[in-house]
Amino acid sequence: MELEIRLSGSVTLCVDGRHGPLGPTKTRLALASLAWDAGRSVSVDSLVHRIWDDHPPATARETLHAHISRLRRALRAAGPDAPALTSRTNSYVLHIDPDRVDLRAYTSCVEQARALKDSDDGAALRLLERADAHWYGEPLAGITGSWPDHLRATVGETRLGAAMTRAELLMDAGKFAQAVPLLVPLLDEHPVDEALVGLLAVALYGAGRTAEATKLLQRTRQRVIRDIGLDGGRRLHRVQEGILAGAPAGALYGRASRHKPPARPVRPVPDNLPRDVPWIGRREELRRLTAALSEGGGETGPVVVIEGMGGVGKSALATHLGHRLADRYPDGRCFVRLGGHGADRAAGSPDRALTTLLRVLGPEGRELPRDTEELTALWRSLARDRRMLVILDDADCSEQVRQLLPGASPTAVVVTSRRRLTGLPGARPVSLAVLPPEDAIALFMRRLGAGGRADRSEVADIVHICGHLPLAIEIAASRLLTRSSWTTADLLKQLAAGGGQIDELRDGERTLEHVFALSYQALDPEQRLVFRRISLHTGMEFGPHAVAALTGLSLAATERALEQLLTRHLLTEPAPHRFTLHDLLRRYARSLIDEEETEHDARAALERLAVFYTSAADRADRLVHPYRSRTSPDSAEWTTLPEFDDVHAAQHWLDGESGNLSDTLDWFIRNGSERQLALAVHVLTGLLDMRGHPAATEPLLRRAVDHWAAVGDRGARARALLDLGVAHGHHSRYEEAIAAEREALELARALGDPELEIECVNQICIPLWQTGQYELMRDLQKQILDSLLQIGDRLQTARSYNVLGVTHLHLSEIDSARQYFDRALTEFTSINNERGIFSTLNNMAELATRTGDWKGAEQAYRKAISLALRRSDKRELETLRMNLANALIGLGETDEALSLSQHSLDFFRAVGDRRREAIALNRIGRAHRSAGRSEQAIPLHVAALALARRINAAGEVVDAAHDAALAHMDTGRTAQALAYAKESCQMSMRIGAHAEADRASRIITVLQGTRRASAG
Repeated sequence: MELEIRLSGSVTLCVDGRHGPLGPTKTRLALASLAWDAGRSVSVDSLVHRIWDDHPPATARETLHAHISRLRRALRAAGPDAPALTSRTNSYVLHIDPDRVDLRAYTSCVEQARALKDSDDGAALRLLERADAHWYGEPLAGITGSWPDHLRATVGETRLGAAMTRAELLMDAGKFAQAVPLLVPLLDEHPVDEALVGLLAVALYGAGRTAEATKLLQRTRQRVIRDIGLDGGRRLHRVQEGILAGAPAGALYGRASRHKPPARPVRPVPDNLPRDVPWIGRREELRRLTAALSEGGGETGPVVVIEGMGGVGKSALATHLGHRLADRYPDGRCFVRLGGHGADRAAGSPDRALTTLLRVLGPEGRELPRDTEELTALWRSLARDRRMLVILDDADCSEQVRQLLPGASPTAVVVTSRRRLTGLPGARPVSLAVLPPEDAIALFMRRLGAGGRADRSEVADIVHICGHLPLAIEIAASRLLTRSSWTTADLLKQLAAGGGQIDELRDGERTLEHVFALSYQALDPEQRLVFRRISLHTGMEFGPHAVAALTGLSLAATERALEQLLTRHLLTEPAPHRFTLHDLLRRYARSLIDEEETEHDARAALERLAVFYTSAADRADRLVHPYRSRTSPDSAEWTTLPEFDDVHAAQHWLDGESGNLSDTLDWFIRNGSERQLALAVHVLTGLLDMRGHPAATEPLLRRAVDHWAAVGDRGARARALLDLGVAHGHHSRYEEAIAAEREALELARALGDPELEIECVNQICIPLWQTGQYELMRDLQKQILDSLLQIGDRLQTARSYNVLGVTHLHLSEIDSARQYFDRALTEFTSINNERGIFSTLNNMAELATRTGDWKGAEQAYRKAISLALRRSDKRELETLRMNLANALIGLGETDEALSLSQHSLDFFRAVGDRRREAIALNRIGRAHRSAGRSEQAIPLHVAALALARRINAAGEVVDAAHDAALAHMDTGRTAQALAYAKESCQMSMRIGAHAEADRASRIITVLQGTRRASAG
């Protein structure tokens, strides 16, 4: 006989699909109150409040007892298997499986679906369909009161989440039209829910209903303003902008854009300075310049230098600063063009500049001296008692400026230059970078004027092509203004059609190419070569060794040239010995490659760069992973490789160059020979692993295996098979990993290569462990341990001890495990192998958790993490943090455990590590259960178990099934708990995990006893 309590629709007691009589409304409300908290005690006071709100009758308790008696009769009529309704001290408990209460089953299915959404979309959809089977209408239909209203609101949020989850799953699959009818009915109840409105707008847009999407967004924002007095949120604003810009629907939802208001324009002040303009941005630079000028006083005024690349806005900033601080300088403001990068270099002579100054300040009718020293003396005598501001624009060198300084005078001097003027003692430099995106957009809009034909999203693309460089933005805006029939769309099309070429940035009178050419012409031949070749580097940042490879110059010559480019602001140095090139300068330099070099020269430079990165990565990786069996890359004796002092420096280099190494691999895929690609794949296998995309990386690894097979290099083929096996293991494809590593082991034995054979055994043991084949692991390790002890390889011996410790631990042989871990730690410490030390500490911490020593486990994990932080191996670090979370759960520190586990979950999902994703999900569930939230724990344990089953991770199946059993037992779901406990026990027996089998058996005994007692 099947019994179900329905709370959705009318409150009913259903037996085999038939509705039993319950009597009056308050009896049904009493049943609903007890069923919603099925398996949990509900106090009499809570029941009274739920039934009568805050105005119960004087006989409320007696009346409640009558309702309880009526419910007991109704339950007994349901048959011998009906749930019991028992009384405790001032409380009642309805002993029923929560999944036999429709709303509890509904919310449980929804929460499990939401937990599975990021890992198994198909299972999530099936759970949502199962949830719908438990839905019969509005909860507690026809019953009024504060508690029924609260329950309806609670379930309403769950229903909203279910609909949005289903819609997101459909939209992820490109089924936008199917998502719309799921979301539209929810708008009446949640008219200003930005997440719902944004999702529906994207669904409408993706279904081709753009007009409806934009109207919905506009209507919602207007309602928010009317009802709340606030403008619509960032999410709706970003979605609306994306729709107007024609962005792909899948790229719109879930991101946010932030827009800063433009700076308030400053009214220009008439002066002998060049005309000021309404100002945009540079707030921090203005603050620093103003503070530097304020430090002057007394007999000598301050000197500040505004430096930066051509076109970055140095002169405009200096002019604006002069107008802004006009009141501080009552004795005059003077602007002198030094012409350091002008076509007429004579304009920069000190005599010409001194003459300009003296014509402004000197007595009328007086003939000026012709000698430079006399001109300087007269200038300084006239400036001695004056508080002025002098702007020396476009200085070429320190010597040029030094002759123009006013000496002992309160006059302040502002210098602008494309070079770093290091020869001006006491000068305060302020470097200008390009504008932030919002300020760049505002500059373009301001230049265009109120009547301009501007679409904001198109303007954002235009200023991006301009590299946010002020001069380029000015030129682009001017070009649009001169073409009266053009809109921003036309300008954007023109700029994009040119492939972002520098010669497209022109307005009839000015070209950006000319501005950059003035800087380029000032370089010597070696500096020009370096500047051109840097444009071939596709990475955002690069070091001097990479530039030396591109140019073929010595490292010393390369560093000298880079120093000069840095001084002239043709490069920037965001970190020590790390350089970057502005996008527009890169395009300009790339155009010079096409003009001044052959295609053969460029290809040879790129090949040298790729070989350099492969060789340098091989050197670094040998320090980071000293135990790997290596296939050496081809020699790169023509270039200097970076030196690494220790493993930390090597790891730091690999992390910093990861983007460039990825580009290197891509270059070999497109341009390299099969041998070059196979070698690069072997050296960069760690990078491939961290990409986390097996569909893209595993074909490269297979391609390397096939190449070495074709050329008959069995050793290289075995190592390539090891690389492939590791990749399979990290993506939870254990049988394929074992097959690849067995093949590698057979090749190693055929070659008679003991070093390679040992590495093959060590690698094959990892998927054997992950699939619970502990005894086979133990046998393989003991075979190689004897050989290792004979040849005295301490590193590999320590690794073998560590693996044997893990094997014995999982076979519940605790004393043997501890002995092997102690030996491993001693050996790793003696050779100072930090990776081995923290790996062993992690395993010793796991042993401590098995024996209930949670504090000891925490200490060991934290020590391991402190060592792993120095290596920066993200996969290992996140694994340690996830394991620490387990110890913290044992200590009751659930908040930190949740934070660590969630961070690990996000990381492992990102890199496609399904096994560790399952562990992290289960850890989060454990933390919730430890905090008394078993209901929240259930969907997490279920999701972890489903994932572990799918990838055949036997140990994780054991743990997730065990934890799912405990959580279901906590919430009164005895039948489900028993099924999970049996699954954990059976899997434990299959893999020889005796302690885990005993643990599950104890739960089974308790549950079977509970069922017998309930039946009795």
